[in-house]
Amino acid sequence: MEFLVNMHPVIIHFPIAFFVAYFLLEVAALVTKKDSLCKMAAIFLGAGVIFALIAVLTGNQAHEVLKPVLKMKPSYIEEAIENHEQFATITLWFFFAMLVLRVYLLIKKNLSPNWRFVFFVLALLGMYFVYQTGILGGKLVYDFGVGTKLFTK
Repeated sequence: MEFLVNMHPVIIHFPIAFFVAYFLLEVAALVTKKDSLCKMAAIFLGAGVIFALIAVLTGNQAHEVLKPVLKMKPSYIEEAIENHEQFATITLWFFFAMLVLRVYLLIKKNLSPNWRFVFFVLALLGMYFVYQTGILGGKLVYDFGVGTKLFTK
């Protein structure tokens, strides 16, 4: 399980990259009205969801491994970890719901211009979730040293 814990800092950058690329493709598809960009956006959304799931699972495992150490640290660090976990979980479920809706509409061939605008708005909201999750995760590392060798000493 230690392997999974060490993978979290590496894995976490993939959903960020895929979700940002997804958002940009969503904007490009909305502006250009090209179906190919719309389909590519769906692929990037799917990849983002897969990597977000892996990131959440590795992050949860990292939290479990750190629980004995956290008992010796101030309680606000545990609260910060839980806030980060909560935003990460919200982000994952939000984009997963978007993916399910997107796939459904693609199968039904019903991705109208109105739906494309809805997905743009949802993607914009999703970027807020990604941003907040990243800010909270960065705070854990840079303000509290979570995940560094110094934290466990």
